[in-house]
Amino acid sequence: MARLTERSDEELGALIALAQGADSIELKLTLPEAEHRSTVAALEMDPLESQIRQVYFFDTPDLALNRHGVVARARRVRDRADDSVVKLRPIVPDELPNKLREASGMVVEVDATPEGYVCSASLRGKVGPTDVRACAAGERSIRKLFSKEQRAFFAAHAPAGVELDELSVLGPIFVLKLKFSPHGYGRKLVAEMWLYPDGSRILELSTKCAPSEMFQVAAELRAYLAKRGVNLSGEQQTKTKTALEFFSRELGTAVA
Repeated sequence: MARLTERSDEELGALIALAQGADSIELKLTLPEAEHRSTVAALEMDPLESQIRQVYFFDTPDLALNRHGVVARARRVRDRADDSVVKLRPIVPDELPNKLREASGMVVEVDATPEGYVCSASLRGKVGPTDVRACAAGERSIRKLFSKEQRAFFAAHAPAGVELDELSVLGPIFVLKLKFSPHGYGRKLVAEMWLYPDGSRILELSTKCAPSEMFQVAAELRAYLAKRGVNLSGEQQTKTKTALEFFSRELGTAVA
């Protein structure tokens, strides 16, 4: 997992400041595609226990929202309520308005990988059991997937002139999510397999911890994964960025 303690003093100071204002830390690692099977075997994961998800993103064809650090997303989740989220990154927790910071659906989190870290603010909401599917089919407007508070958050940070109902539907991405407790490790891990329409895939391992536990958990997890033969040095991939770029290319091809 992330070599947090090997960063410069300046980077460590910035990271600690962000962490102190966050609700949680999520340590993440993506694995090279050629090592997905060996990683599943090494950690004794059971794919049949995975939760099935469909993830949709909303952006302009040229990804104007993404360039401004804004992500609008909705998910269909088997055996759980569907949800939507408006995310802003990077952010500084102390710069969020108090009313927004204290909103019931707001989560401020630092994501740390072997290649870096970023703090984000995500305003989440629940949607009806058929709303996401209806939106994807063009039978429901995008804005109706988001609450009044989420729409206000979006409007405050989206590029000028970009409206929710003018966005393109980018998706879906088929996702398998597994929460499990690997043998010999005292914390739960999460494995997410994102399956892209072109046949490529991303396997991400992650765990969450309190900001005060960040360095200890990172060191313990890194040692555990190395002991189990998991590759910690592969190039890191971003699930959201990969999805957005895939569908942006697809839209560009369709327009051409």
